[in-house]
Amino acid sequence: MTLQTKYEFVLPRGYVDDAGALHRKGVMRLATARDELDPLRDPTISGPDDPRLTILVLARVVEQLGTLGMVTPHEIEGLFAADLAFLQDFYGVINFGSQEEYHALLAAQQSSSPPPTPVDPEAATPAAPPAPAPTAADVPVVAAGSDAEAMADRRPRRSAIEEISAGR
Repeated sequence: MTLQTKYEFVLPRGYVDDAGALHRKGVMRLATARDELDPLRDPTISGPDDPRLTILVLARVVEQLGTLGMVTPHEIEGLFAADLAFLQDFYGVINFGSQEEYHALLAAQQSSSPPPTPVDPEAATPAAPPAPAPTAADVPVVAAGSDAEAMADRRPRRSAIEEISAGR
């Protein structure tokens, strides 16, 4: 039996390089102790909880991303948040998880919907004018005890990202 040390992946959205090319397929290798220790010696890293540490470690273990000749911290920093989160999960599974977790991650990725189709800003149609504000006559009457009333009682959606305490 041989040890698998390299794993192919497909980013959920993909890295868009300076020329506008999309790179989704890549290869990540298993991390070594040095891959996790050397970035801690970087003078820009304040300690093991520094968020940039993840960027430096991923730049070391992602060996290939599309047709890029080399993957550096610059490319990892340019990933969309969904892709960075995916690579963090992928790193954890291939380095610390089981084969079952690896296969479950791949299955979850394959079952997820494809990324949205990009819009060419030059070909985009002009936005429609805003709709007029609703008047009292436009607001439907909700009967007491109805499903619509229950929906109206829901908490409003957050307008910004908030930290949620563990005690909630």
